[in-house]
Amino acid sequence: MKKHTAQNIARVILGTGLIVAGIGHLTFARKEFQAQVPNWVPLKKDDTVVASGIVEIAMGASLVLAPQKYRPAIGILAASLFVAVFPGNISQYLNKRNGFGLDTDEKRLMRLFFQPVLIYWALKSSQKEVIKL
Repeated sequence: MKKHTAQNIARVILGTGLIVAGIGHLTFARKEFQAQVPNWVPLKKDDTVVASGIVEIAMGASLVLAPQKYRPAIGILAASLFVAVFPGNISQYLNKRNGFGLDTDEKRLMRLFFQPVLIYWALKSSQKEVIKL
């Protein structure tokens, strides 16, 4: 398989995952996502979940549908989104909040190590060959 084809597949899978997660924020997983909202966020937990769901749907759709010339910028935005939500994952771990089957400290800790993978995935699947990660 050509590297470009694999990169496109990875980008579309990530974008689709963001769309599904965003839909989950708005519907079937709303309560689960509230467990990740840190107490210091000045909005109501549900409002935060709804707003982040809308952002995830838009980001996912952009990753999937944007013309090639915009993909590097969108990849950086997607990586930035994953950085921005990371405090929620840390909060979930520190406050021992259950959600998405993360019902032990070990599971919540392992989740923290997946965030850098998402950041790398967003960058690598959207960048031109010039950038070596």
